[in-house]
Amino acid sequence: MMIDNRLCGSWDMISNDNFEGFMTALDIGFAVRKIAVLLHQKKVIEQVGDIYIVKTLSIFRNYIISFKLDQEFEEYTRGMDDRHCKSVVTWQGNKLVCTQEGEKKNRGWAHWIEDDKLYLELYCEGEVCKQVFKRINS
Repeated sequence: MMIDNRLCGSWDMISNDNFEGFMTALDIGFAVRKIAVLLHQKKVIEQVGDIYIVKTLSIFRNYIISFKLDQEFEEYTRGMDDRHCKSVVTWQGNKLVCTQEGEKKNRGWAHWIEDDKLYLELYCEGEVCKQVFKRINS
């Protein structure tokens, strides 16, 4: 199955609701949370063959994940909460959804396009962070 190629490209964050609540659910420390909520994130989504690469970039930390759809993989959330989990990314309707199994419950994310914007929901143990990005024209 192919990724919705409208997701591919570079995106600038325009809103970030409840990021601190999400990070608290991940047990991320106070100082890092205070820095992270102030950062302007960029998202880059690429497809190389059947591998998908999602980059979350900021001046503080970068997080890069690569995966094949519908194939479980070992993920190390280095630079976020530094945990190991088993992850799988699938299409659910119009959403690219990642489920992360590990020591944190109900953890994962979903990306989708709506009204020419990229939406991302990050969730963990009942906390939901909602982020919205606009495409960067290059």
